[in-house]
Amino acid sequence: MRVLVVDDEERVREVIVEALADEDMEVLQAGSGEEALQYLTAVPPIDVLFTDIRMPGGINGWELARRFRVVLPGVGVVYASGFAEDQTGLVPGGIVLNKPARIAQLMPAILASVRSAPAG
Repeated sequence: MRVLVVDDEERVREVIVEALADEDMEVLQAGSGEEALQYLTAVPPIDVLFTDIRMPGGINGWELARRFRVVLPGVGVVYASGFAEDQTGLVPGGIVLNKPARIAQLMPAILASVRSAPAG
């Protein structure tokens, strides 16, 4: 399974990437929403977008997930945030984890996001 991890906090991103790699996931990473857009047309495509919600720049996690779902309608989406978020931006089937998320929460959330994503 290919997972794209997007978080502007490098240390947080590294911990998530390492945890998913330890679970035999193929993990790609980006430090911003803008940087993550390069993976919209990746071959093979990503299966799951794991994204922070609040990031500097013009593209936050809500917008990033919407853009990915336009191109990859079946992509699983897991959001992470350290803030209480209004979830009106949640894409169908998206899952929200509160930061700091425990490592033990990552795989169940990833797998659940794939199961609950719309058929692509």
